[in-house]
Amino acid sequence: MKLIIAIIQPSRLEDVKGALSEVEVVRLTIMDVQGFGRQKGQTELYRGAEISMNLLRKVQLQIAVNDEFVEPTVNAIIKGGRTGEVGDGKIFVLPMDDCVRIRTGERGPEAI
Repeated sequence: MKLIIAIIQPSRLEDVKGALSEVEVVRLTIMDVQGFGRQKGQTELYRGAEISMNLLRKVQLQIAVNDEFVEPTVNAIIKGGRTGEVGDGKIFVLPMDDCVRIRTGERGPEAI
């Protein structure tokens, strides 16, 4: 089992969800987050003064998958999220020791 965490552009969320649906990944958690990488934020003009915005709005997806779904999930996120520009995001794949379905008490891959 793996936990996939993806940070993507908010404008690409619907495309990523569509691509995930095509590979039958339909369970995910979505959070609004802020951060910066190579973009290092942006500079905006506000009432004649230049203001540096260090944090950019992003969307974080958390997806728990069984091992056979890791590559299709990663490829779907890339397909839906890629614009070819700096700031498209990152995907992290982490090992997941256990998963427990609260309603039934099932554990492991069956609980996902």
